[in-house]
Amino acid sequence: MNWDDPTDAAPDTERLVDSVADREDQAVEAALRPKDLGEFIGQEKVRVQLDLVLRAARARGATADHVLLSGAPGLGKTTLSMIIAAEMGAPIRITSGPAIQHAGDLAAILSSLQEGEVLFLDEIHRMSRPAEEMLYMAMEDFRVDVIVGKGPGATAIPLELPPFTLVGATTRAGLLPPPLRDRFGFTAHMEFYEPPELERVIHRSASLLDVEIDAAGAVEISGRSRGTPRIANRLLRRVRDYAQVRADGHITQDIAAAALAVYEVDGRGLDRLDRAVLEALLKLFGGGPVGLSTLAVAVGEERETVEEVAEPFLVREGLLARTPRGRVATPAAWAHLGLTPPQGRTGGTGQGDLFGA
Repeated sequence: MNWDDPTDAAPDTERLVDSVADREDQAVEAALRPKDLGEFIGQEKVRVQLDLVLRAARARGATADHVLLSGAPGLGKTTLSMIIAAEMGAPIRITSGPAIQHAGDLAAILSSLQEGEVLFLDEIHRMSRPAEEMLYMAMEDFRVDVIVGKGPGATAIPLELPPFTLVGATTRAGLLPPPLRDRFGFTAHMEFYEPPELERVIHRSASLLDVEIDAAGAVEISGRSRGTPRIANRLLRRVRDYAQVRADGHITQDIAAAALAVYEVDGRGLDRLDRAVLEALLKLFGGGPVGLSTLAVAVGEERETVEEVAEPFLVREGLLARTPRGRVATPAAWAHLGLTPPQGRTGGTGQGDLFGA
């Protein structure tokens, strides 16, 4: 349903619960994306606010304000950019921050835009500084200065641009410099989805994919989708495969649970890596605190993999806490794995140990 612009994942590191799109996701998402705000599921506040912005722009016969969308991967930033273009009846051009390493790259894109066109710039915080500074003037004055020559003989040639709408997307809004952030007329933060919203996403996708699924089956999948539509759709496709091979093709709660057990995605959406981190923290280190490097060695993964791939979801789920002394398991982590904390420890941040309590 609602997804971000895809970034290829390496086959050997692919996870079923990864919110970054792989090649299969790219092919399927193109057919499943909603075409207008009425079809878009979830993000109610963003939809209402964006609808007002677009309606007002159409009534004035003007281009829409520049839009900044922030949030985790897989929540619908790219989908909303395409909807903005469709609602405004304008073409859309898609690029990304890492692809723009020089001001000349951006100048070439901007100079070829049509009036009213939507430029979608994914991962905008990763754009080079010279290009970023050129974008300031382009967004505010619809003009860029192209430098011709070098040294004392260099000349700045002003280039007028047609009015356009920039839609910037970022997973790390805090890395955007204030001058760039302030030039967006509308800013929205995409929130993780609630299970009922994901159930609607799953039912809609199942209909488009010609998959039979009952209400309980959708509930089972939504509960393991980490609040992310992209993951919900990926799990739906894997459950569909299981149902076609080992059942009659109809997805029920039991079929969904059995299928996701095969793919090692548990009832809270944790996969093999997540559980390995928790099991090492609980069984080897008594719930912590333990340093990140030590924890990574214990699970046989790189430090960055544990910190950037596994920990964010575990922290969000309240299963793990980051403290100055190291990583600490919470009471919920012990309960989730069905383990009993050592005598005298109930979990938490480990601050009691610091004072000998």
